[in-house]
Amino acid sequence: MDSRRILLALVLTLLGLADAGAQNRVRTETIIPPPAVPPPAAPAPPSSADPAIPLQLGPAGVAPPAPPPPVAAPKPLPPVRLPPITSATKPYGRVGTRSGQKVSDVLTDVSRLPAPVARMRARIIEAARTGDLDKIVTVMQTNETMPIFSFANERDPAAYWRANYPESGGLEVLSILLEILDMGFVHVDAGTPQDMYVWPYFAYVPLKELTPPQKVELFKVVTGADYRAMQDFGAYIFYRLGIAPDGTWHFFVSGE
Repeated sequence: MDSRRILLALVLTLLGLADAGAQNRVRTETIIPPPAVPPPAAPAPPSSADPAIPLQLGPAGVAPPAPPPPVAAPKPLPPVRLPPITSATKPYGRVGTRSGQKVSDVLTDVSRLPAPVARMRARIIEAARTGDLDKIVTVMQTNETMPIFSFANERDPAAYWRANYPESGGLEVLSILLEILDMGFVHVDAGTPQDMYVWPYFAYVPLKELTPPQKVELFKVVTGADYRAMQDFGAYIFYRLGIAPDGTWHFFVSGE
C-alpha cells in the first residue's frame, strides 16, 4: 500500500515538473525580412537636345517665350525670257535682206580696209588661232553690245558653239571663222547707217552667178547638202561676219 502511494506521489511530482517546463518554454519564430526596395531614381536634368522639353533660360517658374512661327519658303519666280539679240538697223550679211542695198564688187585686198576694220579682223584671227573659244568671246565683249551670233535667245557664244559642234567641243566654228576671213569680202551700204564690211562675199552674190572657181571656194566652208539647201532657199545662209567702218564687230551668224 505504501509502495503505491510512493509511486503515485512520484508520478504527480514528475507531472508537475513537466507542466512547469511547458510554461517556461520560449516560443521562437523564423522572421524572413521583406525584399529591399531601391529608392526612386532622381529625375534626369532636361537635355537641350530633347525637343519635347524646352530649355529654361529665364528664372525658375517663368515659362519661356513661344518659338516664332515657321516662315514659309518664298514662291519661285517665273523664268525670265530674255529678248533675242537682234536689231532692225543691222544687216545680217545676206543678199536681199533690204531693198535698195548697195554692194561693192568682190574685194580681196585687205589693205583697202579702213584701219579700225583691219585691226578688228586681225584681233579675231589671232584669237581664233589659239583654239580657245573664250578668247573669241573676249574680243566680242570689246563692243558696246555683243555681236549677233544666234537668232535665238542665246547669251553665251562659247556654250552655243559647243552645243552646235559637240564632237569638236565648239572648235569647228573657229576653223570656219578663219576660213571665211581669208576669203573675199564686200562693202555693203557705204555711207549709210548700215555701212558694213561682210565676209564671205557669197552672202551678197546670187548662187546661180557663182563661177566654177568661186564654187570651189564655197565648198571650203559648206557641204554638197548645204549647197542644195541654199539653192532651194535661194541664197547663201551659212556663216557670215560683219564689221562696221569704225571697227565694231556686228555679227557672226549662220541661218536665215
